[in-house]
Amino acid sequence: MAKDSAREAGGPELRALRQDEWDNWYDTLIRAFGGVPEAAEERELWDTLIGFERSVGAWDGDTCVGTAGAFDFRLTVPGGASVPAAGVTMVSVAATHRRRGVLTSMMRRQLDDVREWGRPLAILTASEPEIYGRFGYGIGSFQVSAEIDTTRVSLSVPPGTDDVRLRYAVPADVIDACEAVYARRVSGRPGMLARLPGWERLGLLDPESEREGASPLQCVLAERDGEVVGYARFHVKPEWDGSGPKGFVRLRDTHALDPAAAAALWRFLFDVDLTSTVKTYARPVDEAWQYQVSDIRRCAVRVRDALHVRLVDVGAALEARTYQAPVDVVFDVEDAFCPWNSGRWRLSGDTKGASCERTTDAADLSLSVRELGAAYLGGVSLAALGTAGRVREVRQGALAEASVGFASVVPPWLPHGF
Repeated sequence: MAKDSAREAGGPELRALRQDEWDNWYDTLIRAFGGVPEAAEERELWDTLIGFERSVGAWDGDTCVGTAGAFDFRLTVPGGASVPAAGVTMVSVAATHRRRGVLTSMMRRQLDDVREWGRPLAILTASEPEIYGRFGYGIGSFQVSAEIDTTRVSLSVPPGTDDVRLRYAVPADVIDACEAVYARRVSGRPGMLARLPGWERLGLLDPESEREGASPLQCVLAERDGEVVGYARFHVKPEWDGSGPKGFVRLRDTHALDPAAAAALWRFLFDVDLTSTVKTYARPVDEAWQYQVSDIRRCAVRVRDALHVRLVDVGAALEARTYQAPVDVVFDVEDAFCPWNSGRWRLSGDTKGASCERTTDAADLSLSVRELGAAYLGGVSLAALGTAGRVREVRQGALAEASVGFASVVPPWLPHGF
């Protein structure tokens, strides 16, 4: 049976999504996530960004019962390279077709496609983290959320903060300036996505139905000597009780080119009139404000998983990044779902580059492709995975050596979902 239309025995038919099937396909996705309709502007954005040729539907007759898409991304890896990656998205199975192998069939088809496209990596954010480990995805980065009590917490800012000028701007009017700041930051942190044309609209998406009573999207620019060096996008929710105002600032997005610009923006967020809380979501685990606040306990910091990483081509993926200390290690890789990755690979690399080739040499470390995905961006230690029993050391000392090489000075961070 042709690849663009395949069916497991007795199961739904899998085929590439056609443009005239989009509404049916997308309605299936929305129903699987609870059935609450999206705002028209949000649906239109995803309609614009999704690649139909990279999306798969599972069909039971004329009924769509499963969805899976993939964006074409470039992902920053340790060393600063921008590596092609498939951004897996919009995965769902109709509740009427659970436990029939629909998800497994779509994941099988999708990873075969990603390999054919020549993408060494697949990445995703998971609605439920337990789902994707069996398909070889490992949690490769984490993110911080916080609710900062700005009536009890002060911020200590670095020298030069007062030299930064702040001004309000209409978000859509300064999109180019904000995107220029973002673009300059992408190569400096693993896990960041180079924004291709059209993706800048994601930061402006502002349906009233999702504001929960807060203001329309606001934007403040940070400038120095006439140059934009940072920005913050946010909402303000005014609230009062018998004691007075107790509104909050909900931060949507902020980026800055230097510590002083970042501090000026955070100080502004702390000082917005008639508010007592700053709520942040999906921020870097090492963001500077955590070390500038007077009382971290009153910031209600939470850490959760962010980017899940899957090595589709072990050799190409490991060669695409650099290593902060010299590594020369033979991995014995288990990958039942993508068996072309299974076997022994010799990785040799340093800060200048790497090679990773098949070998018959004795293994130094034994692990599954899931552990390689978790460690790939440098935010999860191979040594920690070893203590969890998920990496087995065959040659004494190999785990410590590889762990140092794989680590990243700057923790990985996914700046926005997809």
